[in-house]
Amino acid sequence: MKILIAEDDTPSRLMLQSLLTKWGYTVTSAKDGDEAWTILCEQEHPHLVILDWKMPGIEGPEIVKRLRMREPERPYYAIIITSRSNKDSAASALNSGADDFIGKPFDNDELRARVAVGRRMNNLQKALFDHIQDLRQALNRVKRLEGIIPICMYCKKIRDDQNSWNQLEKYISDHSEAMFSHGICPECSKEQMKIIERI
Repeated sequence: MKILIAEDDTPSRLMLQSLLTKWGYTVTSAKDGDEAWTILCEQEHPHLVILDWKMPGIEGPEIVKRLRMREPERPYYAIIITSRSNKDSAASALNSGADDFIGKPFDNDELRARVAVGRRMNNLQKALFDHIQDLRQALNRVKRLEGIIPICMYCKKIRDDQNSWNQLEKYISDHSEAMFSHGICPECSKEQMKIIERI
């Protein structure tokens, strides 16, 4: 999993990067908030971020707010690094929209556990996001079926988007997940019997 670290203190940033890499994560680092935001604006950016609260450029809480506003449905997990000396730092970090916080100086085992929670939450959120996208696509298919469908009044074939005429069941199969089993209704059965008797 990709993780973004934004930390202006070089020794702290390098130590974080070393630990996370050791634990099997792919790490991208930024030395300030502006660089972090530039990375997060790229197409294939990390969705688990560890942000220092106070750093040059855009501060950690502001980055979190921007992420939530830009893509409210996308799965992000944001951990804010705060100072343990500030009693209100935890509440402030969470109120900014962050999912978690960790105080400086941080304990390695605590950091590892909190990042692991972030990874699990991120995976769950991504699965939910993908499921919602699938449901939206299914709903769009249903809406297409609810629209006006050009059908031949004689043979009952349907004209598709490419202006080709197809059997009703092919059109429905192409636009939904419906499956068909063919049978014969009583009226058609009688008509077929009449034809057979004439023969």
